Amino acid sequence: MTSSVKETVYKLLTVMDGESQVRKYLKRFSSEQGLKFAVIKVGGKILKEEMSNLITSLAFLKQVGLTPIIVHGAGPQLTSRLNTKDIKTEFFDGQRITSPEVLKTAREVFIDENHNLTSKLKEAGVDATSFYSGVFECELQHKDTLGLVGSITSVEVEQLLKTVQKGCVPVVSPLGETAEGQIVNVNADSATFSLAKEIQPYKIIFLTETGGVLDEKENIIPNISIVNNYKYLIKQPWVHSGMKLKLEKIKAILESMPTATSVSITKPELLAKELFTDKGSGTLVNMGERALISETWQGIDQKRLKNLIESSFDKKLDSNYFSSIDLHKVYVTECYRAAIVLTNTFNYSESSIPYLDKFVVSDDAKGEGVGRSLWEKVVWKHQKLFWRANHTNPVNKFYAGVSDGFMKCGEWKVYWNGLTDYEEIQNCVQYAKTKGKTVTEENAV
Repeated sequence: MTSSVKETVYKLLTVMDGESQVRKYLKRFSSEQGLKFAVIKVGGKILKEEMSNLITSLAFLKQVGLTPIIVHGAGPQLTSRLNTKDIKTEFFDGQRITSPEVLKTAREVFIDENHNLTSKLKEAGVDATSFYSGVFECELQHKDTLGLVGSITSVEVEQLLKTVQKGCVPVVSPLGETAEGQIVNVNADSATFSLAKEIQPYKIIFLTETGGVLDEKENIIPNISIVNNYKYLIKQPWVHSGMKLKLEKIKAILESMPTATSVSITKPELLAKELFTDKGSGTLVNMGERALISETWQGIDQKRLKNLIESSFDKKLDSNYFSSIDLHKVYVTECYRAAIVLTNTFNYSESSIPYLDKFVVSDDAKGEGVGRSLWEKVVWKHQKLFWRANHTNPVNKFYAGVSDGFMKCGEWKVYWNGLTDYEEIQNCVQYAKTKGKTVTEENAV
């Protein structure tokens, strides 16, 4: 790719977020995993209704030098073709029963959709190769209930990776073969997870029409940490059967992957924003990190926390910091990639309202949901909080979105959660704006 094209791409991405953020993600995706950037699952409904957005996003990835492996489904297309042929199908536990007649039609549909996607990519200037055999070896473990639906036992990735090495996008159909040569239908999600488990990519991406995991109000949940959120989510009635099954599979696959691997669920047209910005555009799922919680500095590694604070702000922490402040609680992720420090303040109505003195996230953890997960844990445990930030702090957009209110006070913005009494708010604001600084520069929390 020429330098002029690269700069054009950077400018396009900069519209979504800062250029430094864009370059950070490009470096992360291209250097850490090399050929193993991402496995992307594309649902049949996306192929049917959002092909243009899909092609644009995939072409965009190729422009920035990233070559994903695509696994596609074709459920709606198969249903339509079966109806046209007047072939009746039944379902067992939510899965289509694949008779020999259904399998014949499924193979036709999958190959057609594969060739169509490959052709559209080539028309957009993206070299692509079809794979609809020779990738998944299967066993018929549920022939009595599901018919010719294969359970994947092994995955052949050598040819896929050679294709990626040539800069060509592999497009993989959910078809497998048994050791005896029987062609079988394969669940596309299962195919995606099996392929990812073998390749161990940096990203696993699901492109869906909903664009993420929805909460009870139909709003997208931006981040899900398996260690912190999974047990709660999986019990909620609004996590429907299909998404519940997907979350169960995501948990299983992430438990067997490198800690840096994450799963993104987003819409085709928002793929670049999801990949190249800290804020994202869909749902990011990762294993997350457990939080260490201590009411004393002796309960944590002060040196590691000091390094995290200084690297996050790119400033020097006051040498007397740990001995001078009245600690309420400190929350630190187990790998020391995010931390929140709460201090004691004044008593109001016979209770002390904690002051959020530091919220820091390491550069390599930004965009992974580590900081947000820790933040949500803290605000859930503490009904009332307040904090301040300099006007130039880049985190102010986040603070504005998660706080109940804020007030401008000279060089500071003072934010709060859970405060409703006017006098209470005024006392907190006065405390925050007159509090001494603990780093050498002014843009810290």
